[in-house]
Amino acid sequence: MNDARRILTPAETADELAGTAFVHTGDRLDGAYRTDDFASAVELLDEVALVADALDHHPDVRLGWGRIAFELSSHDVGGVTFRDLELARRIDALAEAQGARTGN
Repeated sequence: MNDARRILTPAETADELAGTAFVHTGDRLDGAYRTDDFASAVELLDEVALVADALDHHPDVRLGWGRIAFELSSHDVGGVTFRDLELARRIDALAEAQGARTGN
């Protein structure tokens, strides 16, 4: 079983993040999406909020017209953990289902 508190390196997360909007930079995962309008970005945030609450692991979010960006980090251990990878996978699946596109 994966130790949820173990800090992961970019080399350890590369395969899991391949094909997603997320990249491992420093002590966090960064992912950004473009949407058709502000309401679409908020709808994605609403869905992510439900998943984040269920996982008890919450991202930092930047929201604007037609764009939304997420920063994931396990602040309690000071880096990226398996919890962040799981949330990144879930966010990416939600974004894809809603038609959001990768990028700023």
